[in-house]
Amino acid sequence: MISPRVRYLIFFQYFGTKYSGVMEVSSDQPVLGVQNYLEKAADTLKPSARSKFVISSRTDSRVHALCNAAHIDIERSNGQPPFAERILVEALNRPLKREAIRILGARRVPSSFHARFSARSRTYVYRVATGCSCPFELPVFERNLCWATYRGHLNLPAMQEAAAFLLGTHDFSTFRSASSEIPERRPVRTVARAEIRPASGFLSHHSKNNELRFWELEFTGPSFLYKQVRRMAGVLVAVGQNRLQPRHVEELLQTRDLMAYPQNTIAPPDGLFLKEVEYCEADLETATTEAKRQPL
Repeated sequence: MISPRVRYLIFFQYFGTKYSGVMEVSSDQPVLGVQNYLEKAADTLKPSARSKFVISSRTDSRVHALCNAAHIDIERSNGQPPFAERILVEALNRPLKREAIRILGARRVPSSFHARFSARSRTYVYRVATGCSCPFELPVFERNLCWATYRGHLNLPAMQEAAAFLLGTHDFSTFRSASSEIPERRPVRTVARAEIRPASGFLSHHSKNNELRFWELEFTGPSFLYKQVRRMAGVLVAVGQNRLQPRHVEELLQTRDLMAYPQNTIAPPDGLFLKEVEYCEADLETATTEAKRQPL
């Protein structure tokens, strides 16, 4: 006897430096994706059919996630009832304890829910450090977690002026990836928020470098093109370093040509964090009706 298939929304975080990215890769690769480890953890649940994670938001190698999301369908064998959410979180975390991956929560959702297509918005944070001449001058607990620049501190008002041009709905062809992007993919995207602010480093009060400063660039929108956030961050940092003027951001948008993107400007992956994937509560609450039809 097989229990009914139940769909869960899973929230998880990871330190991306040691993984090939979030997406699954062939198991014979020397470096695996976060999804490879998530599905190995799901196999320990001994479901009646192998469970696959459907990831909400793609992140590349060396990119981190404070909170990514995925959905998974689980069928239990021998008529066992569906997993309680708390039990499922504990069971998935157990085989992940040696990995830089953590399951944050689980929520039972309707079968029509989709982690990627049901997402209302995604928020990314990009971290920048200034005041050090090379990355090796960073405190050890900041390495691989920010972009260490060496051109002096950032011109915050200029960056904020430039960020305003990114707000709204635009053709972001200039900010799309020059490789691995599906050419037919529609380049129009909406940026609902673009905020630049001074920030604190991790345990920065222990740093001996009085010149060290940290900055955060935060972007929110329904979805982004591949590497769009890193390209927007790179251009804004160039404005902050006075290598570009705020008006250049508007000109890049109007050009709509990825070849017009300034060379050696894209921000490296280490400073990028997927902060949050947001869903409409109404899309999640409909699970209550389905749950009443199934054994607890």
